[in-house]
Amino acid sequence: MGICFGFQLAAIAFGRNVLNLEDANSTEIKADTKNPIVDLLPEQKDVLDMGGSLRLGANEVLIKTNSNAEKIYNSLKINKRHRHRYEINKEYISEFEKNGLIFSADSDGGKRMEMLEIPNHKFYLGVQFHPEFNSRPGFPEEAFSAFIKASSEK
Repeated sequence: MGICFGFQLAAIAFGRNVLNLEDANSTEIKADTKNPIVDLLPEQKDVLDMGGSLRLGANEVLIKTNSNAEKIYNSLKINKRHRHRYEINKEYISEFEKNGLIFSADSDGGKRMEMLEIPNHKFYLGVQFHPEFNSRPGFPEEAFSAFIKASSEK
């Protein structure tokens, strides 16, 4: 399970280890990477004063039908809080999906990837948003519940 930066790192790891993309990385980590799986939000490219310019707050997330994400959330639409400046580079999505990793949710009319999963894996889920903001003692957010359930199964 990957959250925010962990979601981004899961995509980078898949790019390196499954797609065999040399130097796959995030431009946040290595600005001149040959394969920028994760890149700065387009609207951030000209921002010089980064203070307060993150993508913040709740955003509507649309989930693909017949995905593990749909089973986890029992819905095709959720609202989740964000706090990030980097996102999945859409140039790599078709190659990811041809090789078994799907982006099972997006936002902003398909502009931003919000969830990734490997459907045939016991539990492989990454979310760009912050589910911890919706968890309370005794009432874990759905992704946490699904992770705990999968972890406890043999």
